[in-house]
Amino acid sequence: MLARQEEENFAELPLTAEEERRQLRQAPKEPLFKTVLDTSMRSHCQILFLTIAVLAMLVTIGSGVSASRGYALVEVQRQADALEQENERLKIDIAKLKSPERIKNIAKDQLGMEVPKHTYFSQEK
Repeated sequence: MLARQEEENFAELPLTAEEERRQLRQAPKEPLFKTVLDTSMRSHCQILFLTIAVLAMLVTIGSGVSASRGYALVEVQRQADALEQENERLKIDIAKLKSPERIKNIAKDQLGMEVPKHTYFSQEK
């Protein structure tokens, strides 16, 4: 028991500078900090990240598709408007071609026809 007390007292004595340096130069028996890997948490985070990345890609692709469809719709509406304007122009041309004045001028100028000055009616009994 007396020997143990002496050993404990000896351990409490201050170290000399040389002993202190020697102790500091020695490699530590255990690391200064321990790295504990939580693999389940890491895998959950990876799955969450991949899920968010896939959803972001789907949203981006969906918005691109809807934008291209919108552009196509605008183009079709523009073509429909152009066709409606062409249809109205053709209706006006048809009305001009059917006018009696135009037909009368063609009959006089190209066919040499004239409007009769006297109209004769005959009656049969």
